[in-house]
Amino acid sequence: MFSLNDLKDQMPTTPSALLSAYASFTAFMMLVRSMANELIPAPLRSYIYKAINYIFAPFFSVEFTLLIDQYFGMTRNQVYDAAEVYLRTKIGPSTVRLRVGKTPRKKTIGVTIDEDEEVADTFDNVKLRWRFLVETKKLGKSDMTSTKRFFELTFCKKHKDKVLKAYLPFVLAQADAIKAEEKVVKLYTRHYWSRSDEDDDGCSEWGSVNLEHPSTFETMALDTELKRTIIEDLEMFVRRREFYKKVGKAWKRGYLLYGPPGTGKSSLIAAMANYLKFNVYDLELASISSDAVLKRVLLSTTNRSILVIEDIDCCRVDVRNRASDSDSDSDSDNQVTLSGLLNFIDGLWSSCGDERIIVFTTNHKDRLDPALLRPGRMDVHIHLSYCTTSGFRILASNYLGIGDNNRHCRCGEIEGLIESTEVTPAEVAEELMKSEDADVALQGLVNLLKRKKAESEKKKLLIKNKKPRGRKGITKLLRFIFPAMHSDA
Repeated sequence: MFSLNDLKDQMPTTPSALLSAYASFTAFMMLVRSMANELIPAPLRSYIYKAINYIFAPFFSVEFTLLIDQYFGMTRNQVYDAAEVYLRTKIGPSTVRLRVGKTPRKKTIGVTIDEDEEVADTFDNVKLRWRFLVETKKLGKSDMTSTKRFFELTFCKKHKDKVLKAYLPFVLAQADAIKAEEKVVKLYTRHYWSRSDEDDDGCSEWGSVNLEHPSTFETMALDTELKRTIIEDLEMFVRRREFYKKVGKAWKRGYLLYGPPGTGKSSLIAAMANYLKFNVYDLELASISSDAVLKRVLLSTTNRSILVIEDIDCCRVDVRNRASDSDSDSDSDNQVTLSGLLNFIDGLWSSCGDERIIVFTTNHKDRLDPALLRPGRMDVHIHLSYCTTSGFRILASNYLGIGDNNRHCRCGEIEGLIESTEVTPAEVAEELMKSEDADVALQGLVNLLKRKKAESEKKKLLIKNKKPRGRKGITKLLRFIFPAMHSDA
């Protein structure tokens, strides 16, 4: 019968015998590993390794791992965002795969770690390992997928308190310093085509590019007093954190930009973002399928940002004046309701975040429901009207280098025409761009203004002299004044 004494007798005792046994065992293990790699598929091997590690790691491992998901509950995880920025500065020789990119106006090449890559770091004599992972799962029987991104932070168990209380706050502070130094404003848009809105586990995905719009308050063709009022309001908003907390209001501000097309509404949004260094989230309500999704979209935006909803009167949500449109049938296909939109900008969910600005734009303020226009939802109403003389001076300086010191002889005539003619800043800028010769450009602008003034006076005269009787007479007058519109119809 086999006994321990027999086993002891068979154990090698000499150094040469021990070395021979070790070599045989190593060769056997290499053969097993080679056979496993050849016969067992990679996904199955990974599963087996994870299962073994899950069973035995708690008994033998001295390491501890933190999972840092892209979203914490329903909101974006600030630790994840900070790690994404911080780790760019820690990429070393051990990293074998990187993602690189560059935008046209960026001077340097951006570098980020790729999936399954590790980055080593050291903090106060503590060694740490970061690993970036991506998991994709299929949503039911459809072809839609949900993607989960997260970091793994691994370190020795005994340093858990130091990592949680000192290292992670250090990462957050370093990321803030890096972002403040770079001062890159981002423009986000929602990837509503890449995921399912019915997936309760995920959050809305936002893709971003650098906001390279050159608009500033200095280059905006705005009235000087209006420009000063906007800047003072923005500055007062960002410095009143404690005030909003004291009075019990959510730290947010709503703006309504209204006026004819071409008056600079989008340029003003870019100027606000560049001035405050706030990221911009461009939200298309057409991409939202329900009020619940609208709430999730709000929660997925970050603090110190501007949420933009352009042409609010043209979206699928019926935000028109309910008093004036009471006879019209509501669109039963609209899944985002006015009530949901109001709660989105001024309800309980709107307080989930700090230092946020919501900007709405419209060409027709009178079409909006009064419930949207009240303070708390659209706090500041900014009317961007036709070009003024001060706006023309700014544009002439920007495009032709004409200022008070080298005033052109045509400027007086142009300013007189602008005061009596409805012309947008975009139309004026287009004329000034047509030639680098100031004489040619300004003469073209004079011709445009005279033509528009003549057309305006002609329409006024026709309306004054024409006395239509009844509904048919009014219809004939409208067809005479706006022939193109009625011919299309």
